[in-house]
Amino acid sequence: MKKFLLMAFGLVQTLYHSQTQDLTKLAAGEHVGMNALLDDKENLYGYVSVYSYGKSGDKTKKFEYVILDKNLNPVANKEFEGDITAASYGGYVDFKGQIILKPTRMDYSLVKNRELFTPVSMVIDPKTNTIKRKVYYDYLEDGTFKEIDQPKNWKEQRKENREEKKEKGYNYVSAVGEIKEGGYFAIEYKDYGRYVSNNSLIKFDDNKKEVWRYQYNTNGTKKSFATLSVLEKDENNIYTILKKVDDDKASFNLVVLDMKTGKEVANKPITGLSDESIDYIDSFYSGYGSRIDNDKTFDDKIVMVGRNYAKLNSVGFARFMINKSDFTFDTKTLNFKPNFEKYLPKINAYGVVESGYRLQTKDLYFMSDGSVGILSEKFKPEGEYNAPKTTDLVYVYTDKDFKIKELKVFEKEKTRWANNDYLFSQYLNNGKDVVFFYRDYQKDEVTKQKKWNLFINTVIDGNFKQEVVPISEKDNYIVTPYVGKEGYILLREYNEKEKFNKIRLEKLNY
Repeated sequence: MKKFLLMAFGLVQTLYHSQTQDLTKLAAGEHVGMNALLDDKENLYGYVSVYSYGKSGDKTKKFEYVILDKNLNPVANKEFEGDITAASYGGYVDFKGQIILKPTRMDYSLVKNRELFTPVSMVIDPKTNTIKRKVYYDYLEDGTFKEIDQPKNWKEQRKENREEKKEKGYNYVSAVGEIKEGGYFAIEYKDYGRYVSNNSLIKFDDNKKEVWRYQYNTNGTKKSFATLSVLEKDENNIYTILKKVDDDKASFNLVVLDMKTGKEVANKPITGLSDESIDYIDSFYSGYGSRIDNDKTFDDKIVMVGRNYAKLNSVGFARFMINKSDFTFDTKTLNFKPNFEKYLPKINAYGVVESGYRLQTKDLYFMSDGSVGILSEKFKPEGEYNAPKTTDLVYVYTDKDFKIKELKVFEKEKTRWANNDYLFSQYLNNGKDVVFFYRDYQKDEVTKQKKWNLFINTVIDGNFKQEVVPISEKDNYIVTPYVGKEGYILLREYNEKEKFNKIRLEKLNY
């Protein structure tokens, strides 16, 4: 185990200026993962590199983490006992400033089938460089909390559910979590199989004592029921959408609850969008099922973008913007036809641009005036005799009224059997501007050999600029880009045979 001095991040960055690091030399174990550590506001905190030392007990495996700062200086490390079913961990920083190591890959090779269980997350306190298992809670029907050391496996849970359903006629379902504003939130409801009823959103203080309870769907049936979707919360209010259904007729209201009392401070019908658009405004998924962060909260407003639906078909995008001062809201739509036709003449009403390729949304960017950037990729699904394919990226930049200000097409080589050319993005200049990254496997005009190029695209004050950086080293090297500190990108160069595993920061030109 390598020893590193634990220091405050700010102090380390003033003393050291390293811009490269060899991951193989940070610990003696097998390197099993590395990722950027982002906080709850998507700001870069540093990096975590994880190493495995193999089985250490009947149900444990030995790991080691190494924390790096934004300049790639190692600032903390520690060995720990993780669950034997964890193959690797990925990290993020929670609202308390703790680093959470969440299992990212499972490994069931060292346990018998009847012993299968889900590994739990680990919690690092960076102030003391200590690590412990994450504590989970169950909220019980009698109003008490129960600490959980190990989540039940699916066989145990299914058996308990069957027994409870037989005894009570329903399954009591709850979920509880700690919140940034202090205390805990829990949701609860009774699941009768074909419908649910008796829903509550409950606020608890730090001592897990109930503060208030907001009840809805108290007499839910299969044909008449209500759901509550929490959009956002802050120290003052909780912003939700209350959906009520009666004989297939739905209505939607923006309901704002007081964080301290749970009482309604606003309850307004939502109009201007189709039922389907409102119903799914709080979630946005790409074509491959990965969730896209589709909202951003500013001091004065909450901005959300979802798909605009017409008769269950996606026909464009919908923006839902809430004014935090008076709880008024604004709805806008941006449809493929006619709004995109000026820039993409062949596009149809459902986002198909040409030859079976459709626009598949990859990311969304939000600016403080309500303007939005929408990045999509031309995607053709797999056919009976054809591989799935992707080609050009399409970036749409709207104005504050959600009208297209500019649309740019970034031509890209055709990629088959993969959907990972788009990499990631980052806000610049205190969230005012954005940079996004993608890669392309292109033929060199001189050597005629194909190589990977990294495309760095900045949108600053609404103006586009692109920089191209070669990232192919040798055929037996894998080069993987990661998000870097503002104004930089991190590149990881890896070669398993040569035990080469280095990361370096490269400065961007913008």
